[in-house]
Amino acid sequence: MDLNQRVAGVLLHITSLPGPHGMGDFGPDAYRFVDWLAASGQRLWQLLPTTPIGPGDSPYQGVSAFAGSQWMVALEPLIAKGWLQPPHLPAEGFAAQRVDYGQVLPWREQQLRLAWAGFKTGATAADREALAAWSLQQEDWLDDYALFMTIRSPLNGQAWWTWPAGLARREPGAMAQARTEHADEIAFWQFVQWCFDTQSSALKAYANGKGVAIMGDLPIFVAHDSADCWSRPDLYHLDENFQTTVVAGVPPDAMSTAGQRWGNPLYRWDRMAAENYAWWTARIKRALAQADVFRIDHFRGFAGYYEIPASSPDAKQGRWVTGPGKALFDAIEASLGQLPIVAEDLGFITDDVHELRLACGFPGMKILQFGFGGDGTHEFLPHMWPRASVVYTGTHDNDTVRGWWNHASPRERAYAGSYLPCGEHDVHWAMIRACCNSVANLAVFPMQDVLGLDSIHRMNIPGILGGNWGWRFSWDMVGSEPGRVLGLIAAASGRAPLGLLGLPS
Repeated sequence: MDLNQRVAGVLLHITSLPGPHGMGDFGPDAYRFVDWLAASGQRLWQLLPTTPIGPGDSPYQGVSAFAGSQWMVALEPLIAKGWLQPPHLPAEGFAAQRVDYGQVLPWREQQLRLAWAGFKTGATAADREALAAWSLQQEDWLDDYALFMTIRSPLNGQAWWTWPAGLARREPGAMAQARTEHADEIAFWQFVQWCFDTQSSALKAYANGKGVAIMGDLPIFVAHDSADCWSRPDLYHLDENFQTTVVAGVPPDAMSTAGQRWGNPLYRWDRMAAENYAWWTARIKRALAQADVFRIDHFRGFAGYYEIPASSPDAKQGRWVTGPGKALFDAIEASLGQLPIVAEDLGFITDDVHELRLACGFPGMKILQFGFGGDGTHEFLPHMWPRASVVYTGTHDNDTVRGWWNHASPRERAYAGSYLPCGEHDVHWAMIRACCNSVANLAVFPMQDVLGLDSIHRMNIPGILGGNWGWRFSWDMVGSEPGRVLGLIAAASGRAPLGLLGLPS
């Protein structure tokens, strides 16, 4: 995707889609949403990370940087293949507008295991060959991931450094024995990943055919308890017992007096550099196979990252350490070509971060909600935005626009009401219009803002573990008006065909 295009799009995670099976997935409603985007003049669909979720159901703390979330695999294609019978829903049903992960995930895993049994007995020769060929193509990450998931199951999900020593330390004999003893379970996890890739690719092809690009999301760090860390512990700051010595986070600021201690292991950039950043090149190659463009979360960490002693309970103790800088992206581009990357450059941003982003040629992000706390020179006001930007009313970490208005200070509301101009009932459309009318190349709006929803519908509250990532919409919430108005705004601002305006000839 050309990031210099003037387009608009919508931020909606796959899990937030409607659907009968407890959470959004790559099923029929995903295709319906693509049709809705195209009809509304939207040319971009931004997702959150589609990797497996981690603690607190977060897509930013998954067990693999390469695998896809098994929970996004739609059941309808498995039924159509004859591998799965139409499933019986729980007697109490599933919530339509919220993901109950505790209820949904065990049920969906059961369906995937039934589909695997059906595949083994009823798959065609062509399907078996396709799975085998794909598994061979992806073996560099797939073999370790499938074995990782296999070992975790009988150990009730225990962290990999607590496994029997032979497996934790990846001793050849123990690894070979595990692969032999658990061959079927390993094959199951490979099958699920093949289903994910097949369905993800089909949806992307459909979206591209409708003129809609897919924008992915790449967290900068990986989880400690992950297949990535287990398979290459030498690439992280770990001690002889595989415990973190330093962890990631951000220092105290006005929003948090204790800072944020994320707990992710930090990279040994010196060792990655010695391998010409091969791990990162492989990771970016995988991301490019799944999306037309992708956002890198916490981009500032490549210029300088905050290092917290693992023994510290919060982020008050720590220091800034120089990151890999442009050498990392030069190595990746030498292998993969020009990178369609959006740099998430929010938070504590210093000159070196701006310099790195500009040197790489990546657009940064601007959040309109942040623009009303100062005066007319605030960098997040539309008249201050550079063309090479991706602008948002808010992100998954922000309140909805309506929620922001309800909780903003009287001064912020007065300023926003004058600048946009707007009031309580139309502030979401006013912010969407301001983003679209700006010179920024890309304008993106959370689906909650397109629907004018309040704080109850926000996706995530940073720093709160539990209760996040569960929001879903239903089609009866959409109706015809949001798409029509969104199309008018996009067309009038040069981000969609003028024909959407229905102007007289």
